[in-house]
This record gives sequence, structure tokens and C-alpha cells, in this order.
Amino acid sequence: MKHRIVHTIQKYILNPPIKLALAMGLPLPGYALLETTGRKSGKSRRTPVGDGRIGKQFWLVAEHGMKAGYVLNMEHNPRVRLKLRLGLMARWHTGTARLLPDDDPRERQRWLATHLPSSAGNARAVRLFGTQLLTVRIDLDG
Repeated sequence: MKHRIVHTIQKYILNPPIKLALAMGLPLPGYALLETTGRKSGKSRRTPVGDGRIGKQFWLVAEHGMKAGYVLNMEHNPRVRLKLRLGLMARWHTGTARLLPDDDPRERQRWLATHLPSSAGNARAVRLFGTQLLTVRIDLDG
């Protein structure tokens, strides 16, 4: 029940303005835009996520784990793109996603907060709204 309510609020109220701002190139601090390939449609699917870039890796904790559409898409096709903030600009990066079910997502969030203090707010929201936390690491190309 919690998943259904949170998913509906995110899909129709919270995510659309964030997706629009990121798609228009507005670099929102603390956010990135994840693009996956739909496992059924083959179309590009974009989802705002907390900015978890550390060097050549991008870390995120999916709040609904294997119930999240973008996680299922990454499981089917791990090649993804991320629109990441660079100062006042944003740029697309490609990478390969790896689902890490054996990783402790809460500990990962604490680790991220020590490297990226801006991720602490996102971590609190993910824990509050999350139903089945799952760590994902994206190894960025180049």
C-alpha cells in the first residue's frame, strides 16, 4: 500500500517538475537525470535521482528496489545515460549499471553523505518513502 501511494505521488506530483527542469538543462543541485531503455517498449525512460557521482562511479539507492521500473529496466539492459550537473551546466554521460543486492543501502547512504554532503537530504527522503531499498552502482565510461 505504501509503495502504491508513494509511487503515485512521485510519478504525478514530485517528479514531473524536476524532470522538466533537468531536461531543459537547468542544473538542479543534488539531482541527476537517469535514462534507461524500457524493457518492454525499448523507448528511453527518464527518472530523476539523487546526485551520487563520486569520480568515475555514480551511486544511488533505489527506494522501491526491484519494484522500481527503472531498476527493472537496468536489470534487462544495464547500459544507461546520466545527465549530470557540471557547475552551471549539465552534460550526458554513459555508463553500465550494476544492481548490488548484497550491499547495505543504509550504510551506503551514510558513506555517500561523508563524500557528498548534499546527498544527506535525498537519503532521508529515500528512507522515509522507501519500501525496499536497493543499492545501484553505475560505472561511468571514459
